[in-house]
Amino acid sequence: MKKLVPILFTLAVFFSCNDNYLPKPTGYFRIDLPEKNYQVIDTLPFPFEFELPQYAYSNLQRTAKDSNFMNIDFTKYNARVHLSYIPIHNNIGELLEDARTLVYKHVSKAQDIKENLVFNQEERVFGTFYEIAGNAASGSQFYITDSLNHFVRGALYFNAEPNFDSIAPVQDFLIADIEHFLESFKWVNQRTH
Repeated sequence: MKKLVPILFTLAVFFSCNDNYLPKPTGYFRIDLPEKNYQVIDTLPFPFEFELPQYAYSNLQRTAKDSNFMNIDFTKYNARVHLSYIPIHNNIGELLEDARTLVYKHVSKAQDIKENLVFNQEERVFGTFYEIAGNAASGSQFYITDSLNHFVRGALYFNAEPNFDSIAPVQDFLIADIEHFLESFKWVNQRTH
């Protein structure tokens, strides 16, 4: 019996070591996402208004050279939408091509780029919303215009190295906010820029 115990122990160790061991995959932290409650924000001096969720913050980025920039910060998610407003002066074709070029600079890292038309005849809001899947630097971009006087371009960026698997839930959550932004967007004609 004393000789049998070491043999059984050796056999148990031998059979327990196999090549089928798989390590646990790397996981990501659970992210609790809040309810979406939207409110109209003050965008003066810009000639437009829109709704943002209560967990987003807008701020104007004024410089001596140009004051046509606004950021929408989602600080809890380390994300920002960069907005730029450009008055149209017979250059709508150039503005549209610039917006499209900036989107397709991400094609080398993107798995897919979906183009969705923005069309609100009543408010004269027309444009394109781009969803960029994959490890691209920007998860979504858009432009909207009234085709005559105003042009707004926006891009969503995370302040982190692009890793689509880890940011996908938050990116999808924020894309829904951008879609609501586009749906609630209105030109306010009595304001001058």
